[in-house]
Amino acid sequence: MTDPLRNLPAGIGRVLFTEAALRQRVNELGAQISRDYIGLDPLVVGVLKGVMFFMSDLLRAITVPVSVDFMAISRYQSGSGAKGPVRLTKDLEDPVEGRHVLFIEDVIDTGLTLSYLLRNLRVRDPLSLEVCALFDKPQQRIAQIPLRYRGFELPDRFVVGYGLDYREAYRHLPYVAEL
Repeated sequence: MTDPLRNLPAGIGRVLFTEAALRQRVNELGAQISRDYIGLDPLVVGVLKGVMFFMSDLLRAITVPVSVDFMAISRYQSGSGAKGPVRLTKDLEDPVEGRHVLFIEDVIDTGLTLSYLLRNLRVRDPLSLEVCALFDKPQQRIAQIPLRYRGFELPDRFVVGYGLDYREAYRHLPYVAEL
């Protein structure tokens, strides 16, 4: 078996979280969520695409029944690469009203996009709405986010891997590293 950290792809710097560290923390979060949601049948919601690796591993670590749904957003103006206003490109298929909703996020930095999405969900009258983020960059925070479950705090660096990308590249890496 080869060591994936010996031959890092071009542009990859220091590895911050190994595959084993990610797996351990995701399993811990899954156990905590399972304890907190016994008998509640929560709706677990993620935003595509970055959350897919974390969310699928987290769902395997959760031992209580859950329903799963996804949203998709765009913050980029076509062709320019510049960030624009948040635009919902795929909405939930399942109703939120009267449900316990657990919002799964890969990384929270400024919190502005997540704040928009949480406001969007709150007006749909869920019984509860909690947030689980694998990575938190509190030094970047502009909007206050009620974070119930947190995996790791990230330094103020641009990172890739485990779903986090740079121009759609590096998502596939099983670890998180500086770019």
